[in-house]
Amino acid sequence: MAWNEPGRDKDPWSNNRGSGAADLDQIVKSLRNRLGPLFGSGGGGGSGAFGVVAIGMLLVLAWLASGIYKVDASERGVVLRFGALHQITLPGLHWRIPYPVDTVQNVNVSQVDKFNYRTQMLTSDENIVQIDLAVQYRRAEATDYLFNVRDPDSTLADVSESAIREVVGKSNMDFILREGRADIAQRTKVLMQQTLDAYQTGITVTSVNLQDANFPDEVQDAVRDAIKAREDKERSTLEAEAYANGVVPQARGGAAAELEQASAYRERVVNDATGATARFLQLLDEYEKAPRVTRDRLYLETMESVYGNSRKVLLDTEGSGNLLYLPIDKLLEAQVGGGRTATTPRLNLPSAELPRSSTSADSRSRDSLRSRGNN
Repeated sequence: MAWNEPGRDKDPWSNNRGSGAADLDQIVKSLRNRLGPLFGSGGGGGSGAFGVVAIGMLLVLAWLASGIYKVDASERGVVLRFGALHQITLPGLHWRIPYPVDTVQNVNVSQVDKFNYRTQMLTSDENIVQIDLAVQYRRAEATDYLFNVRDPDSTLADVSESAIREVVGKSNMDFILREGRADIAQRTKVLMQQTLDAYQTGITVTSVNLQDANFPDEVQDAVRDAIKAREDKERSTLEAEAYANGVVPQARGGAAAELEQASAYRERVVNDATGATARFLQLLDEYEKAPRVTRDRLYLETMESVYGNSRKVLLDTEGSGNLLYLPIDKLLEAQVGGGRTATTPRLNLPSAELPRSSTSADSRSRDSLRSRGNN
């Protein structure tokens, strides 16, 4: 219901208007009574002037005391006089001309702040990569930070974006995603610091970290398939290289062994031929000196080598007696196996038991030798 409807001829604020005015008058009178002696309203003019001077002095002292300020250990105090740079103060207690003459702005030059930057950009091979960059910085120069750039923090963000885009735009995707993260972060830091120094922002970049570099979310499945195919290719390549590294040395070793065997065979054949030639020349010299003796010796040596390697026993049956029933070949093999040489096998029989046919055979062989020598 509105206050001006019929039957309500009074506004809601009119009920207490008289009491509020009375209270306000009472408060004013009370203040006048308290401050009257101080300003000399109840006495002479000298006491009133003294009170005004005292109040003025108190106000001046309070105004001067407001000029005391403190600079912390990690800060630098920048004193501005009528808005212009006046001086830089070090940590500790200092005094300045109070406002509005001097003002102080404390700048923390040791605190390290951090901001993150994430965006998508193109690489040199025209691929899109998503970059997550973390930058840490501090305000190293207080005056440059306050006066050379209107908004240093916003400028730092713009410089970071420009630097990372330039570095990524000059690199291919494989390098960014695999082994190039540290290199990209270092190059970005150097480029950022050069730009900030050119603008004289007073900001020092302490570190730049490339926290993440990946493909956009829309192509993650295709990228995983491509990465798997690349890994399969690398694995197959490594297996082929391992197989080649095993087969090629083995083939080279076999070829070297064949060459060594061939060389050894050649040396052996040449040495045998050389030795045979030397023996033949020596035999020729002996034959020229004594032909008959040399022929007999050669014949005997040849027969000895032929009969020495034979396992057959030849006997003259005339007058042999019971000798034919003995296992002569077995006896000879037993003697050879027991340590006797197989060059000239002979029977351990008494000389009286030898058959007479062997003596006659020896005489016939000597006669044949003589006839050959005469020829």
